[in-house]
Amino acid sequence: MKYVVSYDLGTGGLKAGLYQLDGVSVGFEFVSYQTYYPGPDWHEQRPQDWWQAVCLATKTLMQRSCVNPLNVAAVAASGHSLVAAPINNYGDLLLESVPIWSDRRAKVQATEFFKQVDYEKWYLTTGNGDPPETYSVFKLMWLKKHYPDIFAGTSAVLGSKDFLNFMLTGVIATDFSYASGSGVFDLLNWGYKDAYIEKAGLPRHLFIEPIESHALVGRVTAKAAEACGLHEGIGVFCGGVDNSCMALGTTGMGKDRVYTSLGSSAWIAVSAEKPILDTKKLPFVFAHVEKGYYTTGVSIFAAGSAYRWAKETLCADLSGDVYEKMNALVAESPAGANGVMFNPSLAGGSSQEPSEELAGAFFGLKLSNTRSDLLRAILEGVALSLGTCCLAVIDPMLDTDEPMIMCGGGAKSELWMQIFADVYNRKVVIANVDQNAASLGAAAIALRGAGFWHDYAPLNALFQIQKTYLPIEENHKSYTLLAKRFTQWITALAELHESIDQG
Repeated sequence: MKYVVSYDLGTGGLKAGLYQLDGVSVGFEFVSYQTYYPGPDWHEQRPQDWWQAVCLATKTLMQRSCVNPLNVAAVAASGHSLVAAPINNYGDLLLESVPIWSDRRAKVQATEFFKQVDYEKWYLTTGNGDPPETYSVFKLMWLKKHYPDIFAGTSAVLGSKDFLNFMLTGVIATDFSYASGSGVFDLLNWGYKDAYIEKAGLPRHLFIEPIESHALVGRVTAKAAEACGLHEGIGVFCGGVDNSCMALGTTGMGKDRVYTSLGSSAWIAVSAEKPILDTKKLPFVFAHVEKGYYTTGVSIFAAGSAYRWAKETLCADLSGDVYEKMNALVAESPAGANGVMFNPSLAGGSSQEPSEELAGAFFGLKLSNTRSDLLRAILEGVALSLGTCCLAVIDPMLDTDEPMIMCGGGAKSELWMQIFADVYNRKVVIANVDQNAASLGAAAIALRGAGFWHDYAPLNALFQIQKTYLPIEENHKSYTLLAKRFTQWITALAELHESIDQG
């Protein structure tokens, strides 16, 4: 029996998945790694941590599944976006830690770039609606300015999953979906815009010519096989950016299928044959792993990470299954958290929020409030932020009444899912792929690349709705009023933060 292995490289860790040729999962292994915050707006990870996670997760997966590595036919990976890991001519990584998607240190470089390039025209070309400084081109401009020696020695720049592919095969490659987060990719023409690279003052060779996600990158080398437990010679296919892999794994191929991903960050996304662009609300767009399609999303930067922050700071006294105990505490507080509101912008504001300078905050605290109120306010705050800042942007652009598919680690919480149904005021469903959506998307790429699937149509037969949450009218009425207050509050909060930043 043959299998494929997929890697889902996320902000909090790496998940290795083993799949049969029909797309049914056999097992998963997860290995966490750290994010480092060495300075204001600096969010870094160590690529070698990603590789070590691949090695540990793969070996454990093979052992626990009792599958012979000789029976693994293909590999593909999904990777978190906007990473620029520099390597030299010898394939050596030039930085121990590299900025990840949420790193925003390159604000000066973005400002310099937009003195030469019209911002709205750039956005309409690239679809890069997140804060500009998060995109790879500006991180490279920052590297050139602050580490000129390292920059001078850089021969190629790899995205997160492209680094894993390089470690597996020794081949440098990227795909269209990952390239579309570079800041210099022309969405409609499916290629780099040389004029933007020139304006950024960067050499053209740093931007790897993309191939299709299901194209063969290379084969697992003897060195990589010994390190990670795969068999030498297995085909490694290019894979895709996490947003697009998750779209594929959550909704398959279809028109206007919408989902909410609830992980460390959170986004609402839809796949379609045209990008959804808006110069005021700035939804972000990635090329889909299926050429000719696009994944448009709107996001907040802290969701599950906000609840994890609460676990570490407010619930350090709890032991065992801490999240289960936290959810039990949340259940003790009513809808509206007894007047407490929480803004989840712990990693700054997205382009859909009132300001990029937003920070996390509680509002309405009284001596009578309890830890349960604070924890519920955090869950409600994430849902309210997504509902008021994000869903309100993308919903009018859709021609669909399909339910909201929820995926990601946060979808495991039934209480949170009911809050989302009440805030969104629409049916919320959990499919069997759940938090394994990006992993399934990468597996589908491997299956197609290896020739087991002709296209992605077999995915549709795999989706099964496991849980459904309908809005509770009384709760929705409460959240409708709360949403108005929440919007007023975060708008004022944004103005305050901006005035402080301006001195």
